[in-house]
Amino acid sequence: MTDNQGRHKDLSSTAPEVVSTNPSTTKNDHDVGLIERIMSADETLQKDHMNYDRVDKELAKYAQATAIEISPEENKRLKRMIDKRILPVLIFTYFLQALDKGTMSFASIMGIRQDLDLLDKQRYAWLTTCIYIAVLIVEYPTNWIIHRVPIAKYLSLNIVLWGTVLACHAAAKNFATLVAVRTLLGIFEAVCQPSFLVMSAMWYKREEQAETVTYWYMMNGGQQIVGGLLAYCFTLIDSGPLKSWQAIFIAYGSFSVLWGFFVGWWLPDSPMRAKCFSEEDKTLIIERVRSNQTGLQNKHFRPEQVWEALKDPQMWCYCSIAVCTTLPTSGLGAFANIIITSFKFTVLQTQLLAMVLGAVIIIILLSSTWLVKKTGQNLLIMGLYVIPSFVGTIVLLSVENTTTATKAGLLISYYIVLSFWAAQTLSMSMLSRNVAGQTKKTVVVAANFIAWAVGNAIGPQVFLDHEEPRYFTAFSIHMGCYVVLVITIVVLRWYLKRENRRKDELVAQGVREARDERLVHAFDDLTDRENPNFRYVF
Repeated sequence: MTDNQGRHKDLSSTAPEVVSTNPSTTKNDHDVGLIERIMSADETLQKDHMNYDRVDKELAKYAQATAIEISPEENKRLKRMIDKRILPVLIFTYFLQALDKGTMSFASIMGIRQDLDLLDKQRYAWLTTCIYIAVLIVEYPTNWIIHRVPIAKYLSLNIVLWGTVLACHAAAKNFATLVAVRTLLGIFEAVCQPSFLVMSAMWYKREEQAETVTYWYMMNGGQQIVGGLLAYCFTLIDSGPLKSWQAIFIAYGSFSVLWGFFVGWWLPDSPMRAKCFSEEDKTLIIERVRSNQTGLQNKHFRPEQVWEALKDPQMWCYCSIAVCTTLPTSGLGAFANIIITSFKFTVLQTQLLAMVLGAVIIIILLSSTWLVKKTGQNLLIMGLYVIPSFVGTIVLLSVENTTTATKAGLLISYYIVLSFWAAQTLSMSMLSRNVAGQTKKTVVVAANFIAWAVGNAIGPQVFLDHEEPRYFTAFSIHMGCYVVLVITIVVLRWYLKRENRRKDELVAQGVREARDERLVHAFDDLTDRENPNFRYVF
C-alpha cells in the first residue's frame, strides 16, 4: 500500500491492537432479529475489533484488524496480477471441462450411436443423465472437501482423473460400459463449478465477480465453437485402428491429464499460500476483498449456519433458478446436434452450425453482464433475457419445417431460446456475492449444484423418442420452466430489497454495527444475516 506521496506504508502500523475473546451467541429483538450477532461478554471491544477467535488461523496471519485504504492504482495493479495468474486457469479449465462433457454430443453424429447400439434415444439420453445423477450424489461431500483441503491441488487431482476416465470412453463396448465411465466422469467433474465459485469469491471483489463468473462460464459457448471445428477434423478419420469418435475421446482425455498436472503446479490454493506473490501483496490481495464481507477461508464447521442456510428463502430461490435453467440447457445441449440435423442439415453443416451456437451463447452472456455492469440491476436483466426464450420456444412448438424459409426460421428460434443462459450465470454470481459465512456458503453452493444436477439429469429425459423431430413434450416443459423462472426472479428481488431495507432501518435507529465503514468483522465468518453491515446485491 502507498501513501498520498506514493511511498509504501508499513501495513502492520495501520492495524490497531487485536483483541481476541471467547464468543457466545445472543439474539437481538425482532428489529435486529435477522442479524444473529456473535457477541462477547465485553460487547464494546467486540464491536471495535476483529474477533480472531472466529477468523481462520491462516488468514489471521495476513488480515488487518480493520480495513486499510488501497489506492485505485494499486487496486488495478493487484487485479492485473490476479487476472494473469488465476483467471486464465479458470477460463481454460472450464473450457476443457465443457469440451470433455460435450464430446458426447459431437460423437452422437460420428457413429457412436450405431457402433454401441444407442439408436434408441432414451438410451442416449441416459448418457447425459447418469453424469448428473453422479453429481447429485457427490455434490455435498465435494463442497465439504473443497473448503477443507488445498483447493487448487484438489482441482488438479480431479482434472487428471476426469481426463483419464474420458480417454477410457474409447474402450467402451456397449451401453453398460459407457454408462459406467460417464458416471465416473460426473463424479470427478463435480468439483469444477463449486470450486470456481469459491475461487472467484476468494480472489475478486464483489463488483468484479459477475464478469469473472461470466468469463469462465461462457466457455460453454467456446467449446461449441472450438469443439465444432475439432469434431469436423476428427470426422475426417475414416480408416485406421480407431474410429473417429474413439480418437476424439482419447485426444481430449490425454490433453486433460496433462492440463491437470499443470494446474497443480501453477494455480495457488489461496492468497495466503500464493508463493508467486510477495508477502506485502498477499496482505493487499486479502484486504482488497474485505469489502465483500463474504469471508475468504474458514475450516471451522458451524452447525447454526447450516440451519440458517436451510431456512433462508434466498437459497431456495437460487435452487429454483438452477433447476429452471439447467433442465432446458441439458436437453438442448445433449440433443443440439440431433435437433439441428432434424432441420434437414447435413452432418458437416450441423458441426459448423454448432460453432454459431457457441458464438450466440458467448454474445448472450457477455451482453447480459455488460448490461448488469451499466445498470447495476442483476435480477431485472435476468428477467429481460428470459423473454426471447418464450418467443423462440413458441416458434419451435408451432412451426413445422416444410420450406427453406421455415428451416432458417426454426434454426434462428433455436438460437434465441438460449437467451435464458444469462439467468443461470448471473444467479451463480449473485450466490457468490450474497451468501456469507463459510459453512452456510458450503450448504448453499451444494444445494444450488444439487438442484443444477437435478435439472441436468431430467433435461434429456423429456425429449421423447416418439416425438422426434418436434419434441412437443420437451418444449412445453421448457415453457413451464421459464414461467417458474420469472416468478422466482420476482420473489427473490422482493426478498432481497426487503432485507436491505430492514438493515437500513437499523442504521436509522442508530445501530452502530449496521454502518461499519472500517469493515471490522468482514473476516469473522459471520453470515449475511448475522452481519448487520452486509447488503445484498440484486
